[in-house]
Amino acid sequence: MSSLISQNPATGAKFGSFPELNSSQVETRILAAKKAFLYWKKLSVEDRNDHFFKLVENLRNQKSKFAELMANEMGKPLLQGEAEVDKCAWVCEYYAQNSHRLLNPRIIETEASQSYICFKPLGIILAIMPWNFPFWQVFRFVAPALISGNVALLKHASNVQGCAAAIEELFQKSNFPENVFQNLCLGSKRIKAVIKNRHIKAVSITGSSAAGKAVAQSAGSVLKKTVLELGGSDPYIILKDADLNSALKACVTGRLINSGQSCISPKRIIIEKPIYAEFERRILKLLKLKKVGDPFKKNVDVGPLVNIKARAELQAQVVQSVKKGAILKLGGQIPDGKGAFYPITLLSRVKPGMAAFDEELFGPVMVLIEAENEQNAVKLANRTRFGLGAAVFTEDIEKGKRIAEEELEAGAAFVNDFVRSDPRLPFGGVKESGYGRELSDFGILEFVNSKTVYIQ
Repeated sequence: MSSLISQNPATGAKFGSFPELNSSQVETRILAAKKAFLYWKKLSVEDRNDHFFKLVENLRNQKSKFAELMANEMGKPLLQGEAEVDKCAWVCEYYAQNSHRLLNPRIIETEASQSYICFKPLGIILAIMPWNFPFWQVFRFVAPALISGNVALLKHASNVQGCAAAIEELFQKSNFPENVFQNLCLGSKRIKAVIKNRHIKAVSITGSSAAGKAVAQSAGSVLKKTVLELGGSDPYIILKDADLNSALKACVTGRLINSGQSCISPKRIIIEKPIYAEFERRILKLLKLKKVGDPFKKNVDVGPLVNIKARAELQAQVVQSVKKGAILKLGGQIPDGKGAFYPITLLSRVKPGMAAFDEELFGPVMVLIEAENEQNAVKLANRTRFGLGAAVFTEDIEKGKRIAEEELEAGAAFVNDFVRSDPRLPFGGVKESGYGRELSDFGILEFVNSKTVYIQ
């Protein structure tokens, strides 16, 4: 059986090699998970919570170690890696503290002497997770799934198997019962058989739209539920009455997080015509202050892209957009030297028909689009196959609320701030950004049987 290889994207050096499981080993792990479920589901909520509080402690105590692992496997700057681990601790803590409220039976008044809804775990849930937030994506799924009594199998991205192994070890050292959480070291081509295994009850995937469609097709053929959190090309509308200082800060911060490799990054900034020139001038000035470099240096804002292939794809999108009329204001040239580094880039006067408008750009490329007015801005924002996040900036809060609530086609719409996930709020998309919700009470209810009990 072959091995999965992780490579340091800053140096190009091989970081780790992880032998793939053979079919027999996969089946053994699935059967072990089934046995673990029979024990785990019978534990009280309090007992499950105790395990999660220990997990929170271990996450926080080892965040520097895990941040270094992320930097080595996928190039995340250290401070951002530490923040990611802190967020993982937060989501575990949130569900442990709120599990009773979220899972208590809900009494429904009917003609019966007693009727209510109770929430029972489904069994083994398969998680197919990406490399860009190698800890957060896993914990965002696993905290609600396990706290409600399910068990989990993780199929992580091939290039972050060191992170996957570390997470599995973390559960073991936090005294979780054996096999409640397991990593499946497998390449993507072999996951279809796992999805169709009769012991797997549901699937959660975070990834590209193409990957989501493939998973949904496989799961649907055997009537298994899926939650899909897929790609995004988030629009940020900057209206002429916006506080530009706030808007600029939010756009720069949101776009450069994780070196621009985030589904909910502001990928299309749509600015009303009267303020377009000023916004462009000021954002160019801010971007020039940001530093690209070694993710192990704490003054670095942007590390390398995940690999050379991803960089080539991003460069092709930039070149195509410029050929079609976009104006290159900053960056846009692949640097000399080792690693998958790509410069912070600013494209101005981007329009539909250009890759920078129509496609998802996964890297530190800022895209500016001019809108004639508010109505045109909303139309441009919704002119995409994606619908994950969106934002609008205006000092008229009622107008911002109306646009966010009624007009933007997205799973999350923010007013005067950049889009981000929060354990207290549901997270997910519409259109080709997927379906289903993670986090909050919506996330915990995705993978339970909401069972009606009626007593006469």
